[in-house]
Amino acid sequence: MRIRSISIASATLALAFLSATAVPVAAQTTKAANSALPRTPDGHPDLNGIYDLATMTPLERLPGDPPVLTKEQAAKIQQAEIARRTADGGKLDPNRPKQLPVGGDTVPGKSFFEVLEKLGGGAVGGYDRLWLNQGRAYTEVDGQIRTSIIVDPPDGKIPPFNAAAKKRQASGFRVLPTSDQAENPEAGRAAPRRGEYDNPEQRPLSERCLLGFGSTSGPPALPDYFYNDLHQIVQTPDSILILTEMIHDVRIVRMNAQHLPNNMRSWLGDSVGHWDGDTLVIDTTNFTDKTRFHGSTENLHVVERLTRLDARTLLYRFTVDDAQTWDRPWTGEMTWPVTDQPIYEYACHEGNYALSDVMRGARLQEGDIKK
Repeated sequence: MRIRSISIASATLALAFLSATAVPVAAQTTKAANSALPRTPDGHPDLNGIYDLATMTPLERLPGDPPVLTKEQAAKIQQAEIARRTADGGKLDPNRPKQLPVGGDTVPGKSFFEVLEKLGGGAVGGYDRLWLNQGRAYTEVDGQIRTSIIVDPPDGKIPPFNAAAKKRQASGFRVLPTSDQAENPEAGRAAPRRGEYDNPEQRPLSERCLLGFGSTSGPPALPDYFYNDLHQIVQTPDSILILTEMIHDVRIVRMNAQHLPNNMRSWLGDSVGHWDGDTLVIDTTNFTDKTRFHGSTENLHVVERLTRLDARTLLYRFTVDDAQTWDRPWTGEMTWPVTDQPIYEYACHEGNYALSDVMRGARLQEGDIKK
């Protein structure tokens, strides 16, 4: 199940809908193929709806995986993963005699999701199966069952840091302040940097329940591989709203607008959009130095393209660029299937009581080090 508390009526978002005078659909070479697509009164494809981004396809291709799986290969992996989840899906007995060993469960995970769950706290008795709502199938694009969301570079990997990013990292500056162990295992194994646990403001935004972890809010909008992967699009002629279930993050895309001045910045950047035929193009700049998607700087530039494939599927494609972090842009794509499930309010350890424990644990650890 998804982590959730009090339901919010998604119908209230319908108040944002603006009526528009109907205009003829522009002539296009694929008119016959696209004539069946649902459209808004102004002639553009209708993107309104709730979409579930949960998938078994990781952002980066795992070592040894081919770019594409056959149906038989995918089915075998999916069946094994579902069997693992089913075996681990019962309610835990609080009086069970067997407890985790000191230091946690150090047995290596056998699947992508098992590794993520351990890194996300499962190794020390964190999430149990009842709290998780993960993808049950790979994303499929153009009839190909993909093993990575990243399609360029062809190896399905994020390009390595360039000299500027390595210099930031070597100087002691935390390169990945919004990352967590589930998203970046290397960050989870890295030694704490000086000052990281001195005050709550230096902790990651997702840890403080201010921004969804794993870039689920975007841009680019990515699956988090744990729960709360629903996104709702509310479309009007002048603006498009993208609501993320996790941390109830909201992006507003201003259509046919100019970017804000460079001194006006926000965590989710400044998103402006336009239509390229039947594809919605969203250009986002003006990030702050607090988000740092996969180690990027405030100069991050993300271009997203949303194309309706049919009445129940969107194709989402994005390109990430930051000359201060990577020597080349990189691109990913995945499908967004529509869902009939409602979006619920996300309750993230109200009061941030866990942060006081994080600070207290750091002080105890420092005392042990001094001894």
